[in-house]
Amino acid sequence: MSAFSAFTSHCRTAPPRVAVVLGSGLGGVARAFVERAAVPFADVPGFAAPTVHGHRGELAVGLWSGTPALVFHGRMHYYEGHPRGVVTAPVRVAAELGVTRLVLTNAAGGIHPSLDPGSLMAIRAHLKVIGAGAWRAMASGTALTSPYSPRLLDRLAGLLSGVYAALTGPSYETPAEIRALAACGADAVGMSTALEAEAAAELGMEVAAISCVTNRAAGLSAAALDHKDVLVNAKLAVGRLGDLIGEVIAVPS
Repeated sequence: MSAFSAFTSHCRTAPPRVAVVLGSGLGGVARAFVERAAVPFADVPGFAAPTVHGHRGELAVGLWSGTPALVFHGRMHYYEGHPRGVVTAPVRVAAELGVTRLVLTNAAGGIHPSLDPGSLMAIRAHLKVIGAGAWRAMASGTALTSPYSPRLLDRLAGLLSGVYAALTGPSYETPAEIRALAACGADAVGMSTALEAEAAAELGMEVAAISCVTNRAAGLSAAALDHKDVLVNAKLAVGRLGDLIGEVIAVPS
């Protein structure tokens, strides 16, 4: 029996209904999760081992505050050279295992004036600035999409509700790009989430997403952008983020 086949047998004993994707440096968020089994991404068909520091690269099944759940400790990014099918493979696997609700998290740069390191933002829509022609689509207004559940967003009413800009990466944005994103309504910026959210909505899942702001976006502070700082600052909000994920999970189906 393969490692993934053994993992799926654990899923059959208590079929997961919710899946949570933990972004860069956010592994500590899962304090309320009791793990029953786990499998490395490299052993899951269609997945790839992560190459980004701060992503554990495991899929786990267990209970989050008593609710059967999957937890993706990390994700595959478009900027790592993966095609969209690989980036969104976790969503399809979750759906095949019975998941009907997806909670996405990410580390992001703050553009909105109130989003300093340690802040959290509920994503109500995103600008998908990924791939060829993406900036042209943004300028024309066709890049804005909202696959996020209004019902779940209501549970996050205590947070700033904003627009997340998902860029190709892997380099951080320039100050000029941040000014352009701000002019188009972006409140936070990162390199993930959008493709996963759209794939989940297409499969009929309810989707919620929360950005953990780990730095001010390029040109909005004197500090140079560094992934090490992202991982350190992500820890500023893990407790609060974990509580919010628990609230989203607790919303009745």
